[in-house]
Amino acid sequence: MPIKDVFLPLIGQPRGPALAAIEKCVAVAADLGARITALALEDDGFVRPKVVFPDGPDSAETRGEREVGDMQHLLNAFTNAASRTGIRAQSRSGRVPAGQIALTFAEHARFSDLTLVPVKPHDSRTENIVETFLFESGRPLLLCPEQHVEVLRPEFENVMIAWDNSARAARAVGDALPILQAAAAVRVITVADGKAEPIAQSGTSLVDHLREHGVYASFETVKGSGSSIGKVLGSWAQSHAIDAIVMGAYHHSRLNEIVWGGVTKTVIGQPPCWVMMSH
Repeated sequence: MPIKDVFLPLIGQPRGPALAAIEKCVAVAADLGARITALALEDDGFVRPKVVFPDGPDSAETRGEREVGDMQHLLNAFTNAASRTGIRAQSRSGRVPAGQIALTFAEHARFSDLTLVPVKPHDSRTENIVETFLFESGRPLLLCPEQHVEVLRPEFENVMIAWDNSARAARAVGDALPILQAAAAVRVITVADGKAEPIAQSGTSLVDHLREHGVYASFETVKGSGSSIGKVLGSWAQSHAIDAIVMGAYHHSRLNEIVWGGVTKTVIGQPPCWVMMSH
């Protein structure tokens, strides 16, 4: 099924990398030929009043002109980016309790084919939102790493599938099929130490399956050599100029993987490039 309806949650403060990430996410949606819907949410909580001096720089006459909330800044950045690309776009905003923001985003994501999520490196709030999306939306995510936003390309020419022969990885491949079909090169990569014959057989089977969909992929195994799988995948992607990684998320229960770490946590904490995840 083609990707025709994309969702973009507007998260965080409207600073340089966050605004650039919005621009790149809109460009990706335009490249896919999709409609994009943005949603900005604010915490519906108590806001401490500011002390304003009548004759100071924050006087009533100037404050309304100078001050624009973070949410409106993000919405403005989205509107401007959408206008420049000519993409079909719509935006919404709202206020909900802080504890409901992640779930509210996930509920809105259920009505889209793909959710684009700008990600700050090792940011607990963003990680919580991503994890909630994975478990509650039922839809795939595309992570946009803010720390690499200047070099990210909106066209996915070189795509890597992180393959471990699991149901979650198979789900991710199915969700990413439109992106794989449009790519110039697709590489199926498995991190395996020791006897890798069963993994190699499954990788070959995946390559055969993809060929039936017009995707001519290659397969290879990469040795972990004691490093975490997440770091090995990230290093391989960067050294081979990969535009996007396709991978499944959370092999174990979320609680177990949060406690013990894992590939998903490593990649969410610091995506090396665009990363498409499914659970």
